[in-house]
Amino acid sequence: MYRFLLTPRWWGINVFVLLAIPFCVFMGSWQLSRFESRLHEQQAVREQATADRKEAARPLRELLPVDKNTSGRRATATGRYGKQLLVPDRELDGKRGFYVLTMLRTDEGKALPVVRGWLPGDADTAKAPAAPAGDVTVTGALQASENPGAGASGGLAPDQTAAISSASLVNLVPYRVYDAWVTLDKADSGMKAVPATAPQGTGLDLKAFQNLGYTGEWFVFAGFTVFMWFRLLRREVEYARDAELGLVAQAPAEAARNEKAAAASESGAAAS
Repeated sequence: MYRFLLTPRWWGINVFVLLAIPFCVFMGSWQLSRFESRLHEQQAVREQATADRKEAARPLRELLPVDKNTSGRRATATGRYGKQLLVPDRELDGKRGFYVLTMLRTDEGKALPVVRGWLPGDADTAKAPAAPAGDVTVTGALQASENPGAGASGGLAPDQTAAISSASLVNLVPYRVYDAWVTLDKADSGMKAVPATAPQGTGLDLKAFQNLGYTGEWFVFAGFTVFMWFRLLRREVEYARDAELGLVAQAPAEAARNEKAAAASESGAAAS
């Protein structure tokens, strides 16, 4: 009844199944490991953020360029405040508002974007407090430049920027800009301090949940492959049983083989 498993068609099916199942399991396990890795990264980022708040601030130049290891570290820089911009459509504690971003011109001839604080409501220059005059030393969490497409877009006033990015700011200020920015530990002039964010590509972001979704898909594919193999096997067994009982007509190829077998059997019997 199971002789059909030796046919070329079923050899092909069996080889495909034997290769497909381990491949699906491997890919599912790999995607799961990527999700678990992001979980560990999130925990590490939380622990690092706690440690960063306790450690002493370091000079800005020692922490550049910004990467996953230096993002969130407390940095200090000295200079004079220059041009001030607003960053609209930024949420804090579930409320909509805007950042007050002021450029700090350092002795190195470059400007460091400094988020001095957050205010609720629509971005309005009249609401934003003026920056302190003279030489100032700022201390805050170092952050990597945002993607130019982050934040609000379209219809911005000349004193506003959609993203805190050196690529965007270089067109708005008359001096070179650091490829980084700082959010103050303590906001000034009654504003709220903006907390540091985790580096991009870490923690439970969209990519992490995509990894988890792909994990489920690959395991489902493995299970579906096994299900289809058993389904095909059962159908072939039922067909062979029905054919033996004469309940269904045999396929032409199978009928021809049976006729040849019968003729050979009769010839053998006659010869004997």
